[in-house]
Amino acid sequence: MNSELTKYSADPDVQIPVIEQEIKRGHSQSHWSMLWKRFSKNGAAISGLLFLSVIIILAVFAPVIAPYPLDQINFEERLLKPSATHLFGTDDFGRDIFTRILYGGRVSLMMGLISVTICVVLGVTLGVVAGYYRKLDMYIMQLMDILMSFPSLLLAIVVIAVLGVGLTNAMIAVAISQIPQFVRVVRSAVLTLREKEYIEAVRALGIRDYQILLKHVIPNILSPMIVMTALIFGDCILAASALSFLGLGAQPPDPEWGAMVMESRVFLNQAWWMSLFPGLVILLVVLSFNMLGDGLRDALDPKQK
Repeated sequence: MNSELTKYSADPDVQIPVIEQEIKRGHSQSHWSMLWKRFSKNGAAISGLLFLSVIIILAVFAPVIAPYPLDQINFEERLLKPSATHLFGTDDFGRDIFTRILYGGRVSLMMGLISVTICVVLGVTLGVVAGYYRKLDMYIMQLMDILMSFPSLLLAIVVIAVLGVGLTNAMIAVAISQIPQFVRVVRSAVLTLREKEYIEAVRALGIRDYQILLKHVIPNILSPMIVMTALIFGDCILAASALSFLGLGAQPPDPEWGAMVMESRVFLNQAWWMSLFPGLVILLVVLSFNMLGDGLRDALDPKQK
């Protein structure tokens, strides 16, 4: 690093800014490398990340990877057991279950992604406002307490009853059911930050509140936000699958994992594979997101040495 800075020594006006940039760049690199070192030591988190990566790749490239067309019906091959020809067997219409799981990953992951996006945007906004403005805190948290008094799935069903059945409404319902816990985490982090000396110093300089929130508060609560996002992603996929299983989310013949389990309930005795493989994928995806969230929590914990 010294050899890189000596070339600027002839110009004192340039030397100090360059040194500051090099120090900041080195600090940033060491910080992220330290976080990755912590995260990589967690075998469960790495396993979850690898499995999710495989699922995402399979879902994105489903049209290329799928061995059969999505809605190819063949009644001569209905209810076939898993084999080399049909890896996960076939359903009651002779459709390849492995193909439908690949395409179903697109729908389920999309539902989770959109639900999480809505949850993060509204949750961060309400949590930051509640934690920073004491006058609004009581009203926002009373609303969150009311929402949290309902189980998440029951609250999602209530929202569906108001909005109507459908894939879009299911994503909105899932997001609303997950917002309260996100708001509480963000609020608690903001409450801790707003009493820090540097926040009071910036406020004393006359900086506007929105600038303080954007430049000093939100960047310092990224760690709990990242962890909560990973954990809530799995919950959103599980809730969306549950709504589809109840007939309130994705509707047949859409290849969604929860809807596939719902369609197979009639054939449990004679075609166990119809429900086993979609249910197993839901289980592994949710478990992987939980392991990933735990790994991120340990890596981003400032108390870790």
